[in-house]
Amino acid sequence: MTASTALDSFLDKWRERWPEWPVAETFVPPARRQLAVAWFALLQEFEDAMNIAGDPLPANAKLGWWSEELRDWSRRRSRHPLGRLLEPHAAPWAELADALPVLGMLREPWPDLDAAFVRVQPLAKAIAAVEAALFGGRADEAVAQAIGAQWLAARMSGAGQGGDLPGLLERWPPRFAASLPRRLWALLARDRVQARVRSGDEPRRISRLRLLWRAWNAARG
Repeated sequence: MTASTALDSFLDKWRERWPEWPVAETFVPPARRQLAVAWFALLQEFEDAMNIAGDPLPANAKLGWWSEELRDWSRRRSRHPLGRLLEPHAAPWAELADALPVLGMLREPWPDLDAAFVRVQPLAKAIAAVEAALFGGRADEAVAQAIGAQWLAARMSGAGQGGDLPGLLERWPPRFAASLPRRLWALLARDRVQARVRSGDEPRRISRLRLLWRAWNAARG
C-alpha cells in the first residue's frame, strides 16, 4: 500500500461514518477541508481505541504508540499517514499526547454526569487547543464543554448506553465559539444524539437542502 493510498483509507473511513459531512463541509474553506477530515480521522482512531470491546491491552498499546507519535509531531517527525497532513502544522501535540490516558478512564463506569465531565475535561481541553491552532476559534470552557459532551456521547454509543443522554444534551451547548469545522461536526453529532433520545434510533436522513440550511446556521457561529 502506498503512502497516498494509506492516507486515503483513513480519510475515507471517517467519511463513511459521517455521510452528512460532504454537505456540511460546504462552509469550510476548500484549502482547509482535507485538513479537517484528517484531524477528525485522527480523533476517530482515538475513539475506536476508547470503545474497544474485550481485552483493552491492544487498544492501550495503540494509545501508547499514538502518544509517542504525537510527541514526534512536535519535533516535526511523523510515521503515521495522517501525519503527512497534520504534523506540518504547529499545534500543542505533546499536550494532546498527555491527555490520551483519559480515553482508558472513560471506559470505566462513571457515577454521574458531573463525574463524567470532570473525567473528560483534560482531553476536551487538549482537543480544543489543537483545533484553535489548526483552524482558529476559541478554546474556552464552553468549547471544552461541547467537545467533552461529544466524547461522552461517543462513549455511551460505543458501550450501548443511553440513559444519560437527555442530561447530556442539557449540558451540550448548541452554540459555542469553536473552530468552524468543530461547530459543523458538533451539529451532526448532536443531531444523532437527539434522534436517539427521541426514538432510540439513528437519525433518518434529512434532505440535503435542510442539512445545508442547518449547517449554514452553525457556520454563522
